[in-house]
Amino acid sequence: MPSVKPSTPKPIGDELTLTRQPDPTQLDNIKAQLDLVLLALEALANIGSEAMLQAAADLNLTEVVADRVSLWRLRQSSPLRRGQGRKRLDVEEARSLVLITCHLAKQHQELIRRAVALLEQVTEQNREPHQAALLGDYLDKFSNTYQERMEDSETVSSKELTHLALKLLIDLLFYSAASGTRRLWMALLDRSSELGA
Repeated sequence: MPSVKPSTPKPIGDELTLTRQPDPTQLDNIKAQLDLVLLALEALANIGSEAMLQAAADLNLTEVVADRVSLWRLRQSSPLRRGQGRKRLDVEEARSLVLITCHLAKQHQELIRRAVALLEQVTEQNREPHQAALLGDYLDKFSNTYQERMEDSETVSSKELTHLALKLLIDLLFYSAASGTRRLWMALLDRSSELGA
């Protein structure tokens, strides 16, 4: 009987390819989008820096995200942030954050699914999302954290923040799926090209 050669698993992040290097503006846009996706995940699943650092360790990404300070610097490089650092995000750091985000989204997939199902339910019933406890808590936490951290928080209405939070919640459902890392990577590249155009 011929021996079947086991297929070698693709290295983590191999599917996150680039046809060309993003320019600095696109990288800024990617960073801003990534930070918002992570903010939504934080607000929904009560994830803190410890969980993000654990995900980095699980994925062998500790060279990029070694400790709280390096994680804070990466998050702080978002152009949307108050008192943002001067650090620019490079492609490897962006890839690492995509992998960490999707790893965490997969861990909390059941919660994300429950929240999205609840959103569909209240929408069908013509009720406000805030009226469902899980969604209300998520929206409050998202809005409060956004207002604490973001530069434009005083000019963004609560309606706009609710819309953004709910859109990110639906996006998280896709990013928690098996092909989530590729989906998030492609979405970031597409959006950064649109914003940079």
